[in-house]
Amino acid sequence: MAHFAELDLNNIVLRVLAVANDMIKDNQGNEQEQIGIDFLKSLLGSETIWKQTSYNGNFRKNYAGIGDIYDVTRDAFISPMPPAFANGDVWELNEETCRWFDPKAPVNNVEIGVARV
Repeated sequence: MAHFAELDLNNIVLRVLAVANDMIKDNQGNEQEQIGIDFLKSLLGSETIWKQTSYNGNFRKNYAGIGDIYDVTRDAFISPMPPAFANGDVWELNEETCRWFDPKAPVNNVEIGVARV
């Protein structure tokens, strides 16, 4: 299955839908994002905005979730920043993974994103 995130005008993810891989293949049998986008627009309206997302994080850094932001510059889906710590410190974004991390935690600290169900 291929997954596509619907975005609002501010690039915030509204929902994620699955499309059968066969529905997004060109005449040579290659999967094409634009074919999937065109298919979803034909079903749900030409004004809708779609970006393909990877369940395995193979592209666009992270699997899109409702409320995530699609960052055009990074070509990545990014979860909203978690709330600040009690002492006022804030999370920082790892530019490579586009996941939030605690900059004061030990080096081996696990990065976080929003859990997906």
